[in-house]
Amino acid sequence: MNLNTERLNAYRVMWTLVMYDLPTETKKERKVAARFRKELIKDGFSMFQFSMYVRHSASSENADVHKRRVKIILPEHGKVGILQITDKQFGQMELFYGAKVFELPKIPQQLELF
Repeated sequence: MNLNTERLNAYRVMWTLVMYDLPTETKKERKVAARFRKELIKDGFSMFQFSMYVRHSASSENADVHKRRVKIILPEHGKVGILQITDKQFGQMELFYGAKVFELPKIPQQLELF
């Protein structure tokens, strides 16, 4: 893959971030929150932080599919945010664990078959 193709892929490949704050005071609320989290994981999302899950997609069209799936499973109560960003933008994130810089996990290049 040449440098120009890699540069284009950095803008074509997308990340979908789902951030949520759901009520968990009652047993029923905890069950709803757990079900939402399990559905995110079932759809290929990975935990980034306790109430933030991310999913890597090969294109913006594919990212839109997963955004629609999240909208279908939205709980009745609580706050949910969905953000889509490019791989380039995701790669510019700075992560810290305490005062130490934390490296972003290396995501393997995906093979696309047409």
